[in-house]
Amino acid sequence: MPHVPIVHGVIDRRILVNYRVDPDILTRMLPPPFRPKLVVGVGMVGVCLIRLRGVRPRFLPAVVGIGSENAAHRIAVEWDDDGQRQEGVYIPRRDTNSRFNTLLGGRLFPGVHQHARFTVTETDNTFAVALESDDHRTHLRVAGHIAAALPASSVFASLEEASAFFQRGATGYSVTREPNRFDGLELRSLTWHVEPFRIELVESSFFDDRQLFPAGSIQYDCALIMRGIAHEWHARDQINCHT
Repeated sequence: MPHVPIVHGVIDRRILVNYRVDPDILTRMLPPPFRPKLVVGVGMVGVCLIRLRGVRPRFLPAVVGIGSENAAHRIAVEWDDDGQRQEGVYIPRRDTNSRFNTLLGGRLFPGVHQHARFTVTETDNTFAVALESDDHRTHLRVAGHIAAALPASSVFASLEEASAFFQRGATGYSVTREPNRFDGLELRSLTWHVEPFRIELVESSFFDDRQLFPAGSIQYDCALIMRGIAHEWHARDQINCHT
């Protein structure tokens, strides 16, 4: 992949919907060198629904930036690099409403993106996001509102604990057109602030697939929202899997 410039922009809105999962399920699902990153003995998966604006190479003015709605299905992972433990997320699927992203993703910049139609309705405190992918492989509906606290059933003892966990997962490795190669991309939030998000409705063709996640192996855990966050994207070295 050619050299990728640092890309700057604003996270207009980012919703993280998170599930806890039997780690044995994830171990069988993940390609090497990735392994599940655990929280009190369970794995953590989810979907990131992110709207970006003003995205452009850092040396260009904001006026030329572009915006897009995007979704990334994520699995919290660890791996070893030169004997050092690394952590981030493995991304088996990316969807976007941007034709630019679908055309150049995996070629000019990291990560293959699939095109999808997004429907978004929101107020200051309520948000509803739905997507249907053109290839009919991804269906997603999320609706909810900003809340005062995480659900009592969450594995995270506090908002601060959840915030720190997801902040450390800033580097994502995405599937590519080559089955044993993974593109790396780090999201650097220039500020970091999350709020609890109370889910009223969630449907996911990925996480509701009982062939991937048998009944009883996955449960909804919590959701978080971020708004108005300046950020940068930094390309990271590819990982090649040798099985």
